[in-house]
Amino acid sequence: MKRIFQIGCSLFLIGTLPLAGAEKGSAPASATGLDFFEAKIRPVLVAHCYQCHSVDAGKSKGNLLLDSREAIRAGGDSGPAIVPGDPDASLLLRAISHVDPDLKMPPKTDRLPESVINDIKSWIQAGAADPREKGTVNAIRPPVDLESGRRFWSFRKPDDHQPPASKNPGWARRNLDHFILAQLGSHGLVPREDAEPATLLRRLHFDLVGLPPTPETVHHFLESIHTDGIETALAAEVDSLLASKQYGERWGRHWLDVARFAESSGKEANISFPYAWRYRDYVIDAVNADLPFDRFLVEQIAGDLLPADSDVERARLLIATGYLAVGTKNLDESNKVQFAADLVDEQIDALTRGVMANSVACARCHDHKLDPFSMEDYYALAGIFASTKTYFGTAISPSNQVGGDPLVLPRGAGQPILHASITPEKVASLKQELATLKKEKVTTLSDALRIFWRSGGIEGELEKVDDKGQALPLAMGATDRETIGDKPLLERGEIGRPGKPVPRGFPRVVAIADAGSISSHQSGRLELARWLTHPDHPLTARVMTNRVWRHLFGVGIVSSVDNFGFSGQRPSHPELLDHLAVRLVADGWSVKKLVREIVLSRTYRQASTYDEKSFEADPENRLLWRSAKRRLDAEVIRDAMLLVSGELDTSRRVGSLVGKEIGDRPISLIGLDNRLPADLDASKHRSVYLPVLRDRLPDVLDLFDFAEPSLVTGDRETTNVPLQALYLMNSPFMEARAKALADRLMGEAGDDESRIRRAFLHCYSRIPTDDEMLMATSFLTRGKQLAGDDEKLRRQVLAICCQALLSTAEFRNLD
Repeated sequence: MKRIFQIGCSLFLIGTLPLAGAEKGSAPASATGLDFFEAKIRPVLVAHCYQCHSVDAGKSKGNLLLDSREAIRAGGDSGPAIVPGDPDASLLLRAISHVDPDLKMPPKTDRLPESVINDIKSWIQAGAADPREKGTVNAIRPPVDLESGRRFWSFRKPDDHQPPASKNPGWARRNLDHFILAQLGSHGLVPREDAEPATLLRRLHFDLVGLPPTPETVHHFLESIHTDGIETALAAEVDSLLASKQYGERWGRHWLDVARFAESSGKEANISFPYAWRYRDYVIDAVNADLPFDRFLVEQIAGDLLPADSDVERARLLIATGYLAVGTKNLDESNKVQFAADLVDEQIDALTRGVMANSVACARCHDHKLDPFSMEDYYALAGIFASTKTYFGTAISPSNQVGGDPLVLPRGAGQPILHASITPEKVASLKQELATLKKEKVTTLSDALRIFWRSGGIEGELEKVDDKGQALPLAMGATDRETIGDKPLLERGEIGRPGKPVPRGFPRVVAIADAGSISSHQSGRLELARWLTHPDHPLTARVMTNRVWRHLFGVGIVSSVDNFGFSGQRPSHPELLDHLAVRLVADGWSVKKLVREIVLSRTYRQASTYDEKSFEADPENRLLWRSAKRRLDAEVIRDAMLLVSGELDTSRRVGSLVGKEIGDRPISLIGLDNRLPADLDASKHRSVYLPVLRDRLPDVLDLFDFAEPSLVTGDRETTNVPLQALYLMNSPFMEARAKALADRLMGEAGDDESRIRRAFLHCYSRIPTDDEMLMATSFLTRGKQLAGDDEKLRRQVLAICCQALLSTAEFRNLD
């Protein structure tokens, strides 16, 4: 009977539940772009392949070159090395997988890590995007010298352009509107009408706090418009949303995407990070407090080097440096020098891509192939981070070859502690066992491994407590090393081929006269942070402004939000971008003020209605002649369901499932732990507090295009695949939310029509049309007839109807 109800209810709303398909085994969306190639593919080819298969090396074993797009696709004596879109036909993948004894690459080393093989497979499957030019390892354009690089639009300091004159100045409400009108007018276009008030309110709530407005909020807003006018009502609503704690949870998540926040190391070992949640909470609090963006960056890059007047402030600043620690780490790497080099590389990539929308890390093995960054620029930064100690708090074990000390916070800060204390006797016993192990004679490899693993495990236990066994407040983060020094340039990025040391410094394409020099007594992170946030820096304010714009309009003024380099897209409204970036700095780097300015504009207020003439002239809506319809983010879809069902717990979850239950264990063991829900989603708190484990996300986040936590992500992909529809129709999570919404409606007085009306108000911020009301009430009437006097079945009829409402495209899309 339940299945009949599901089919029937799906039919009356199936038109709003698209089921567009995807190819079997489709690649991750993140693998489709050039950023993925530069971050994941090119370094592997350089490190493991070019010495035998490149023009520079003068070798082409088997007549195979791998240093250009055409060469790798043409292949050698055995055929094409890769066939875009077809991993099974790609000999490169077969060779590095070591599945054929006669075709093993690299030939004199062990098989490449599984994560590398999977990356190459995903890259091939996604079409093998590759910017390299034929016959050479050089870029798709000649090398760029510093002077020509400084003339490129994004490396020039922003100018404060004044709003241009437009043909309809009365339409504009903010300065930015004039820039939009001028561009539209130059193409013979006009903006669309304003969105309906309830539609605009729903857009505002989802954009600013990630939750739908309640029916009561909709009613109050409409009354305010009637009483005070749209401008006053809108400003009051915006100010209220910006002041709410939900704002930080929504916009903090945006920065966590950029910060590649996760609670596990990723790669082969994939060990949990039990203290990562403190950085998550720091970000949310900083965004709610509207911490100036320049200070926000300085704290994350060099908070440990800033003064603090209390234990609370010192702990906060130490936690902020978790930004440098939460990235991916190959904890299965037994070579400490290689691990350290890879850690520095990941930090350089995350920082430069996240703040500057340029990856200096692409210059690790060679001068940047696309942008004006040299190997000297890379190793100048590498010296800064090599002089930094990173704390990530994982103990050595059979699954983890690299121990990462935790960062101890001041007890006076009152930070919550999730792990347990132990007795002083236990402390003494562990210390004695550790001392005995260190004296034990090693005669076999198995002895050495046993002592190594056991010693690391004991040290990990002792690091969590003080000498009396009391649990310590621990975090991820960074501090300066005792030994400060420059880093040698590594030929081809190989640790065994060091050259001359490169003085610590900053990328030279950005020349700031009073940036200051790096102290010989500190790593240089503080000077780097101040260089990045200098008012004359051409990128930092622009990049952040563009990120804000993207979250409010669906597309950035520069659509390649993480790439402001030569291979990135050019801004659709360059003068507007500069104007807003200059204003961001002038307003004390207040992101809230920037958000407020944008959402109170007439441009943001437009309806999404179609216009044939405008569409033919600008099908991608880059000129913003209307508002674009957008799919909600994964966590917003989940949170909205919990809110409308009356179940959302809006309090902050203390800690994380990782910190409380999983600890610093391999993610592969999660499925064997009966304490953990299969989908990692037993919480009723907001989705920002769900565990973010690399390669093991909660189902609802994974299915609806959550940010890839191993990469800087300023622009999430949006897919529409059958698995999403199946989840909405069949998952226990969905069934539970539908039942809760039905119970909520049953608890409210009224008949079926009033319940349907309330359900539509909760889900869509509108009342149903006559046709929708007829279909819904007809379904309920027929379902109750079939259920008879069985009260449980009668409630189930309403629950299935609620599930259909929650599954519609209208629910998970923003107009």
